[in-house]
Amino acid sequence: MPTRFDLEPIPTSAAAARRWTVEQAEARGYGDEADTIALLVSELVSNVVLHAGTAGHVVVDADDRRLRVEVHDASSELPGPARAADPLSLTGRGMLLVSALSARHGVQSLMGGGKVVWFELAARST
Repeated sequence: MPTRFDLEPIPTSAAAARRWTVEQAEARGYGDEADTIALLVSELVSNVVLHAGTAGHVVVDADDRRLRVEVHDASSELPGPARAADPLSLTGRGMLLVSALSARHGVQSLMGGGKVVWFELAARST
């Protein structure tokens, strides 16, 4: 069953979302992926704070095949394509990291405005 964590467009949202998402992932058997999950959630929530500037929420859903994390916000502006950032820039690497570290990822415009940016991690085979 998916669970949800509400976000405010403030800098501390990334840390709070990171902790909550890792707890949710661990409870669903994805603790081995905690570092990757923390990094990717931090990047996506930071994008909400820095670029969208709106409230939003994180949704975590998992089954025995994959963990899916969605970050929703009220901005209709879609993230640019994943590409190498200027090495001197402090921003611009979020979608590149999502692309490199997730099994699948994407972005979807929502009817009525806003968007969801998501990633999935595959379950480890035992």
